[in-house]
Amino acid sequence: MSARGLDAHLVVDRGDFRLDVRLAAEPGEVVALLGPNGAGKTTSLRALAGLTALTGGHLRLDGRELERPVERVRIAPEHRPVGVVFQDYLLFPHLSALDNVAFGPRCHGASRAEARGLAAGLLDRMGLAGHAHAKPRRLSGGQAQRVALARALATAPRLLLLDEPLAALDAGARLDVRAELRRHLAAFEAVAVLVTHDPLDAMVLADRLAVVEHGGIVQEGAPAEIARHPRTDYIARLVGLNLFRGEADGARVRISPHLALTGTAALTGPAFAAFPPGAVTLHRERPDPATPNAWPVRVTGMESHGARFRITLTTTPDDLPLTADLPPPAVADLSPGEGTALWATIPPPDTHTYPS
Repeated sequence: MSARGLDAHLVVDRGDFRLDVRLAAEPGEVVALLGPNGAGKTTSLRALAGLTALTGGHLRLDGRELERPVERVRIAPEHRPVGVVFQDYLLFPHLSALDNVAFGPRCHGASRAEARGLAAGLLDRMGLAGHAHAKPRRLSGGQAQRVALARALATAPRLLLLDEPLAALDAGARLDVRAELRRHLAAFEAVAVLVTHDPLDAMVLADRLAVVEHGGIVQEGAPAEIARHPRTDYIARLVGLNLFRGEADGARVRISPHLALTGTAALTGPAFAAFPPGAVTLHRERPDPATPNAWPVRVTGMESHGARFRITLTTTPDDLPLTADLPPPAVADLSPGEGTALWATIPPPDTHTYPS
């Protein structure tokens, strides 16, 4: 990696929780930290901002050492070239939008006129020139989000951090604000890191995803690659796939002594097998013995899922979880209840296998 950009090894020990995350990003790249609650996403963001001290590792930005505990190097948060957009935006309620954005440059030594001129230009870029003198309480959620982003950009940071940037918005505003935020991030010339638990936000806003579980990165790559090749149950659920691990011998992946899946790829050794819930068909009677990928299952639950019904199942006798999405007529024909014994089939063309 070049000297420019982010080079971080974030180690934070907190009693029974340990964060150990490596992150590297080039200028102009947007990286999303995606993961469940308690995985370490927010701790990572706070460590990058300097709000949580590292107990190990290092943090370098554009070749400058911001933190290295072993050498007792630690630059105070207010002296780091880092901008932060907090989840609740944290705008100063007594200041106008203009003065909220001008606050950072003023703290860095700009005159009042210089800071307000810079702030006015940023608000104009955000489409908020007409709201420059409005107090935060007079702004919509989307407008407040853009003011917070302008405030974070006003000090020309080399690292922009966004903590759940769309979480405070209602569903109606998220679509438009997400598209606007993507445009602004695409124009940002330094590194941006966003934290989210929403896979859609991550897929749309980021160039690269880093999935965090239990304090470490379990998978990293382009959004499309992670969606196609999930490597943990959490990721598979996020992208809407059933995921199994097993041992491959050709097109067949042996998942347990009782279960195997046939796909279309020829593999050898440890492998994953993934398929969408919509590829699963359920039957009352056992299919023809020649039918590939036919498993005995038992119903554990059912709920409405858009225009279809989502059926949760476990395989027998291994009790492995499986999800099927069925149209209402198929559910009516089956009349499944909790504990109902059925057979599931998955077509090999819909079964995606790849090395573990």
